[in-house]
Amino acid sequence: MASKIKRGDTVLVVRGKEKGKQGKVLRVYKRVKRRNKQGEPVYVRHFVVVEGVRLIKKHVKPIEGVREGGIVEVEGPIDVSNVMLVCPNCNSPTRVGFRVVEEEGFRRKYRYCKKCGENIDLVTEKPLKKGGEQ
Repeated sequence: MASKIKRGDTVLVVRGKEKGKQGKVLRVYKRVKRRNKQGEPVYVRHFVVVEGVRLIKKHVKPIEGVREGGIVEVEGPIDVSNVMLVCPNCNSPTRVGFRVVEEEGFRRKYRYCKKCGENIDLVTEKPLKKGGEQ
């Protein structure tokens, strides 16, 4: 299944303490399992790490010749349901849809903005199968 939010997208935080902040997606975590007290998987969530949003302080040990020890600020994960893609065409927060177009002997799947209707980017491209072949 294709993801509606990808690395490099600009997103707006729509819920939580960081509401209203915009940033670039640095990383997408898919299918993060949470476990209950008995250790059984309960549900699956998707998270994104957004540049400059949800900064948390992390205590790091020094590694000789690599880094100094101390307290550093790093971006923490945000649930993907709490962010909205900012369309690169109309520059407004929008929902994302998928559109399949058959052209030039290929079946192409695009992400598109539901506000302005413009394609955001190409997701997949597969050649069309011939009528008799399977």
